[in-house]
Amino acid sequence: MATISGIRGWGFLQAQAREAPQEVVAKRQNPNRLRAMPNEDLYLYRKRIDNSRVVRQADPEARGRCWSAIGAACVLTVALVSMLAPSVATILAGYQVQSLKGEQQRLLDERRRLEVEEATLVSPARLEELARQRSMQQPSAGQIVHMDGAPNASVALNTVK
Repeated sequence: MATISGIRGWGFLQAQAREAPQEVVAKRQNPNRLRAMPNEDLYLYRKRIDNSRVVRQADPEARGRCWSAIGAACVLTVALVSMLAPSVATILAGYQVQSLKGEQQRLLDERRRLEVEEATLVSPARLEELARQRSMQQPSAGQIVHMDGAPNASVALNTVK
């Protein structure tokens, strides 16, 4: 194609124009045909690599970095615990105060109950009833000994002289 139309590419356009109706006909003949996928002509080869004989080289700086990270984590943990300790102690003290208040109320109730029980046990009517059951009598005037002014040394006193 040494003509000017061949040089300018018009011949190519004419050839395309002649082939275009055939492609349309081909598309009409097979409507289920898919277009080509991008990079469909590539083939990727997977090669198995055996690294079982490879030995890792020692990194002298890695040990220092590891200990630095551990130290930083410890310092961070201590700082966090020292920040949270007062609030935790306050909460625990609150629980302890509430339990002590409950125990105080229980002890006050028990004290009231014991005072009522003591009052019933030492009532004069009950003491007279117990004395009558055990055949006890009122002491005579000579049988009563007063401890605070006794001239007799045989009587033990718990007073300071």
